[in-house]
Amino acid sequence: MIFNGGPVVVGHRGFGAAKPGGYRENTMRSYLAAVEHGLSWIELDVQRSLDGQLVIRHDPVTASGDFVVTRSADELAAAGIMRFDDVMAALPAEVALIIDVKTIMEDAVDPPHLRTAALVCEALRKHAGRRRMLVSSFDPALLLYLKDHGYASPEVPLGLIAWPNFPNWQAVTVAANLGLNVISVHTSSFGLHRERPRVTDRPTEQVIGVAHQAGLEVLAWSPGPADAIRLAAAGADALCVDDIPGVLGALASR
Repeated sequence: MIFNGGPVVVGHRGFGAAKPGGYRENTMRSYLAAVEHGLSWIELDVQRSLDGQLVIRHDPVTASGDFVVTRSADELAAAGIMRFDDVMAALPAEVALIIDVKTIMEDAVDPPHLRTAALVCEALRKHAGRRRMLVSSFDPALLLYLKDHGYASPEVPLGLIAWPNFPNWQAVTVAANLGLNVISVHTSSFGLHRERPRVTDRPTEQVIGVAHQAGLEVLAWSPGPADAIRLAAAGADALCVDDIPGVLGALASR
């Protein structure tokens, strides 16, 4: 099991996306705020810099509008974008990480050793075994690359992230047939708020049940308190959330 005693609440980009509670996403203050609220798992985003280092950033561009890949890690650090290695050194070892890897267009043409997948492999060689980690991505090619290079459960499980409103019947099948460990499903894909269900919608309990039968754990992102209760009741293994106090309070009171 990756997420024991579920549903495990995961801090999305730390204490939540954007700047909840005054904690800017993907910063040490945000990560530590999530931990101080009792979370044992946080999610962060990585992508590559111009000089081939992994840095912490969700969006492909900086606040000034420059593409992250066009700036060195030193330049990005000056703009408040941390190196992945620095986060790993500063974050307490007992904190588990979901590493959401953002691949970029340059990965289609740059030399293989400079591409994001190769850099992630290098980082895992350095950090695997020192803390619990799950590597996830929207890019199945990156996940297959990591799997082919020896990274898979139990040491470094791999998860496919499905886009918002992506059909669950495809997401579960793809993740299972790729031999992955986790399927990360956006809350919108469960259709919890659709006035009229789509013909292809399946009940949430059935989606999660089939995923479990296929050997997948299910992470839902990013439910609010009410949806967190519904997904927990349906058997979700983890919830990656933006409203940490609200979701924790809702789950505690159900």
